[in-house]
Amino acid sequence: MSGRGSERQPKYQRIAAELRAGIEAGEYGPGERLPGENDLMAAHGVARMTARQALALLQAEGLVEARKGAGVFVRDFKPIRRHGVERLAHTQWGSGRSIWAADVGERDLVVDSVEVAEEAAPAAVAGILELGEEDLVCVRRRRFVLDSKPVLLSVSYLPAELVSGTPITQPDTGPGGTYARLGELGHRPVRFREEVRSRMPKGDESARLDMSPGMPVLLIGRTAYDDQGRAVEVNEMVLDASAYVLEYGFEA
Repeated sequence: MSGRGSERQPKYQRIAAELRAGIEAGEYGPGERLPGENDLMAAHGVARMTARQALALLQAEGLVEARKGAGVFVRDFKPIRRHGVERLAHTQWGSGRSIWAADVGERDLVVDSVEVAEEAAPAAVAGILELGEEDLVCVRRRRFVLDSKPVLLSVSYLPAELVSGTPITQPDTGPGGTYARLGELGHRPVRFREEVRSRMPKGDESARLDMSPGMPVLLIGRTAYDDQGRAVEVNEMVLDASAYVLEYGFEA
């Protein structure tokens, strides 16, 4: 029955499935060029549009990338396995380690853009942080690049009255990052809440993340709470969906 089902698939999906199987089997290794449109047309007896759709489907899945004038190649970027629970544990940032260390190990991570400003809070953020109309937030905007590939855009909001004059308002917040500094201020995060959604990129997100056309982004919104139940940070993240595996391990 599976054979008959596959025969009912559009031709471009069958071609894509064959190429995908070749990638998974190692027939096409990381960085290697896939058969081009002309090759697929000849091998499968299909029109150029069908061959193009097959390659575009693999691009949309994040398995391959098109290089202008050169062809379509298997991606050689190893996806990040984001450990959603371990990375936020106090044993991680409380000991001076970056929460990113739980995800990337020895891989080369760079924050290549950091902007810190004091601004009025967006309405939704002000509501979460329980700020008044005149209250300001410290805003930290960053871009994270892993193995020379932009993977995440992050914007953090913290009450300005809480963090003013502290290292949190500096580009480099020091060992353990923002959460360690909040702990020193008596507002150590003891609980986090994350929401995960997906959508297509907006504005310049695709360009800033160097994404292939048609790829979606993941949105992770995180709120950190201290031991009094006060929300002390809201972090809005935009992730290249093809660069991530989200992993959550917890006890039953």
